[in-house]
Amino acid sequence: MNWTYVVLIFAASVAALRVVAVIRRVRGQQAEGWDERLVKRVRAQGGDPFKPIEVDFFFDLPSSEACDSVRDELVTEGFVVDFRPMDAAMGKDFTLHARKAMRMSVTDMQGWSQRFEALARKHGGQYDSWAAPGVTRAR
Repeated sequence: MNWTYVVLIFAASVAALRVVAVIRRVRGQQAEGWDERLVKRVRAQGGDPFKPIEVDFFFDLPSSEACDSVRDELVTEGFVVDFRPMDAAMGKDFTLHARKAMRMSVTDMQGWSQRFEALARKHGGQYDSWAAPGVTRAR
């Protein structure tokens, strides 16, 4: 009877570890998969991975000062940046749009997304993904 409990506890532990591992793997795929799906969509719609294309990046920021700070940082890297106030019903105060021609790869776009998420948080806002011509933007 004592061995039965040991085997049951062992089996339950293995099952719990498998569930945790699957949950972590799925969360990682969801976080990293967004940029990969968009890059694949751009390529499926005729985008050449070896030629630069215009890419639009979107931020929701709380103030014009935050927009000025983000703009100043991005302009030095060759981005064209504009921002405007949002309707109060949208929940954020300003939307910032940055555009730059670049070659697209999954790792590059994941890097930009990670960097822009940190930049938006630093200024009290939120990074709202990217889009390329003819590709639906959603997150």
